Amino acid sequence: MALDRITLGHFRNHAASRLDGASHLNLLIGENGAGKTNVLEALSLLAPGRGLRRAPLNEMASSRGPGTFAVSATLDCEDGRDPVTLGTGTQADRPRRRIVQVNGAETSAVALGEWLAVTWLTPAMDGLFGDSAGARRRYLDRLALALDSAHARHASRYEGALRERNRLLAEDAEPDPLWLDSIEAQLAEAGAALAAGRAMLVERLSAELASLPEAPFARPALALAASGPRGAAELADDLLRHRRRDRTAQRTLTGPHRDDLEVTMAGTGMPAASCSTGEQKALLIAITLAHAGLAAADRPGVLLLDEVAAHLDPVRREALFERLSAGKAQAWLTGTERAPFAGLLGEAATWRVSGGQVERLS
Repeated sequence: MALDRITLGHFRNHAASRLDGASHLNLLIGENGAGKTNVLEALSLLAPGRGLRRAPLNEMASSRGPGTFAVSATLDCEDGRDPVTLGTGTQADRPRRRIVQVNGAETSAVALGEWLAVTWLTPAMDGLFGDSAGARRRYLDRLALALDSAHARHASRYEGALRERNRLLAEDAEPDPLWLDSIEAQLAEAGAALAAGRAMLVERLSAELASLPEAPFARPALALAASGPRGAAELADDLLRHRRRDRTAQRTLTGPHRDDLEVTMAGTGMPAASCSTGEQKALLIAITLAHAGLAAADRPGVLLLDEVAAHLDPVRREALFERLSAGKAQAWLTGTERAPFAGLLGEAATWRVSGGQVERLS
């Protein structure tokens, strides 16, 4: 199964772009600012979440259009089943609300995860290992969401209950204990589900990474640094026991919202943040490829790689292309010129992107 017949209407700098004849491997070539990454962002919206830029909806709509946008694609099935049309965008009367459709019927964004698993790697992610714990949690949750669409509901429920508990803790008056009991029960239940999803992801990713060849990409070792207990009952007890401490701090100090993803270089144990820039990139690519393999095993997978070949040496570049060719996920790559992708040109569908317009080259 693969995406094809992709359309972008008034999305970023694309007034009306269409990509037909997509293949297992797909290459977008164009100058900086031409709109290549905008195509990848549009594809990333065919999954739950806020897309690869995490941008507000109103920023995605072209400033020269009606103030709304639309993205659609057809999911072709190789087993003879009818194609499935996936679409998302905004409407004039609801410009800040995302509309999602499957075969023309409106549904939730979470439902997209039942049809498609989307993974991406962008230059903005190169500093992930040296970034904040919050950035790594968002990354972790996005990867977990691609494997289990219910993860988004757990995260949303947890964040809502956490905001309410923190609001009560920050009030001048002593919070109603019964109301806190209720909020903490919701927080503990959602937190346990959220923590379980993250733990499952790290376990499956670690097993997948162990099965992949180490060279020429470094093999990362993953660990989930948990803040507080994992089980619902234990987390509820912990929240109750630390109410006074948290009220003094005016926020909840333990729980999955303070978890972190720890990444080290397997064999040496060196923290990823202490590795060289090239090693960090190689670790991130290894995680991305492993996750794409996991996601595509459960349902159709799409892998979006923005400017991924720009800073790779020839050996790693060719190894990447070989893994993409052998993998199950449909891959989309961008670059400013064809030369670095010489090993793919005979196999990949290629488009030229210029000024928000897309032209098929091969």
